Parts: sequence; structure tokens; C-alpha cells
Amino acid sequence: MSSRRVLWWVLLLASLLPAAALTVLRLGAWEAGPAIRLVSFTPYAVVAYAVALVLLLGVARRTRGARLAALGVVAALVLHGSWLAPLVVGSPASATAGEAAGDERVVVMSSNLLMGRADAAQVVRTAVEGDVDVLVLQEVTRRSLAGLEAAGLDELLPHRIGFPVTGERPFADTVGTMVFARQPLGEPRPLGTVLQSWEVEVDGLVLLAVHPSAPTDPEGWVRDHDLLREAARESGADLVVGDFNATLDHAPVRRLVDDGYRDAVEQSNGGWQPTWPANGLFAGLPVLLVQIDHVLTGPGLVADSARTVRIDGTDHRALLVEVLVAARRLGRS
Repeated sequence: MSSRRVLWWVLLLASLLPAAALTVLRLGAWEAGPAIRLVSFTPYAVVAYAVALVLLLGVARRTRGARLAALGVVAALVLHGSWLAPLVVGSPASATAGEAAGDERVVVMSSNLLMGRADAAQVVRTAVEGDVDVLVLQEVTRRSLAGLEAAGLDELLPHRIGFPVTGERPFADTVGTMVFARQPLGEPRPLGTVLQSWEVEVDGLVLLAVHPSAPTDPEGWVRDHDLLREAARESGADLVVGDFNATLDHAPVRRLVDDGYRDAVEQSNGGWQPTWPANGLFAGLPVLLVQIDHVLTGPGLVADSARTVRIDGTDHRALLVEVLVAARRLGRS
């Protein structure tokens, strides 16, 4: 076998095998061990399949097996394309939901502060420039809250629930989740996740501010997502917002979609907007890989726009979403 043919096989297998593995994991909805983390990279199978297809088409005229394999790769590309297409063309529910939405606009922002290390002044400035009505923050520490207050957050969003957490035990600084709002907030209910998550009413809407466990703790991750889905069902939540530690390809998020929720980026035709890691976590590469921060809208609400914003000091991009709500739904006087 010539060295050129060996190289061809190496390239084919190096592209086809990982792509096929991602497809199987996505279809199988596995929720155990490393599989959870691998599913996050499902969209990248499209690139790998495309490389494999080019390699196969190069020899398709001479080999029947290559032609059959190419057809299989095309089928896989179509499948993955169907999973990615809603990010560009919108979800099927968008058109009908838009008819029910009124002219009231609620701006929602979510940001993970990376154990309180995010630039507090920049967070507040982003909220001011975005005319934010509801701000959901994860990994709030006492020090970061002081920085937010010093930057004028209370003047913009005077109502709050949740509390910062700072402690000696490992990862204590990741626990605190808080909600800040322009309108008064109702009585919060903790959802029982390892990291703080809350149910609270704001301006006539039921909000779940969420931060389930990272997939490095598979059992905790599954348990927390089960709790969040149960809370969404019981409360009839209008908005589910936060760092999900999960992508649209993960089974727990897909189950929420099956329950009638829509991802704001998808619903607004926002395209590919990964949110993590924003700080060059992997070998210093400034490449965002996965979208794990979400705003999910319930029935009757429509995300009109969604965009991410870089915040210095944190490994997550902030997510800003404009949501259209039927005027009768809001509790404003």
C-alpha cells in the first residue's frame, strides 16, 4: 500500500470515526460519564463528515464501496443539518407564536461570573447599554456583588433575589445565583440544585434562574436537570434562564423543548452563538466551542433577538435576549 493511500485512510478514519461517535451519542441520548461532555461537540460532526465526504468522492468513480459510504455520509450530514437548521431558519413554533405576542418587550440578560472574577463594571455597563429588565447572574460572590453595587447596578435594577456565596470549601464560589430586576420580584423558591437555582415571579412572568451541576459530576448533572424540568412543568415557567451546562443537543434540554420551550437563539434565527469557553481555556486558544448558556421561552413568548457579549474575567459570554410578551401577561400598572 502506497504512502498516499495510507494517508487517505488515516484522514478518512480520523474524520469519520469521531463524527459517527458523536452521531450515536446524540441519537442515544446518553447521560453518563464522558458521554455527556462529548455530546456538547455534536455540531462539529458536520465538519468531520464534510471532510470524509470529500475524501470519498475523490475515489467514488473507481470504488463502489466508496460510493455507498459517501451516500451514508450524505445521510448523516442531512441528519445533522436538521439539528442545526433551526438556528438559522427558526423553530417551527416561531411563526405561530409570533402572532400571539404583543408589543411589550422584556430584555433578559444572563451571565456566569466565573467565581466572581468577571469585570463587574462591564457587566453593569452591558446591562445599561442593553436596557436590561431582568438580569440573571451565576457564580456571584460577596466581592463581585460589592463590585456590581459600586458600579450602579441597584440604580438600574433595584429589585433582587438570591444571595452571593463565598466559602473555604472547593468550588463554593460557584454556588451563588441571583436575579436582579427593574420590576418588583415575588417570593423566591429554591429548586434544590447543588448550585443555586430559583423560581420567582417578575412582572407577571414566572422565571426559573438556573445553574445545574457541570457534567464533571454526571449524577448531579442528571439529578439537577430532572429537578429543573419538574419545576418548569409544575410552575408553568415562562422563562428558563441561566448557565445550563448543557447544549441543545443534550437530552435534558431537548426534553424541555418537547415540553414547549424554545431556545431564544434558535427562535430568533440567531445562528451559531457559542458561549463557552470565552477565556482561551484550552491551550490558550481564543475559540468559543459550545453554547451552554440559554434563555428558553415558554408558550406565548417569542425571542425577537439574541446576542452574546464578551465580559472580561469570565469564561462565559453573556447572553442578551429581547423577548416579546403579550401585554396582558405583564403585571405592570
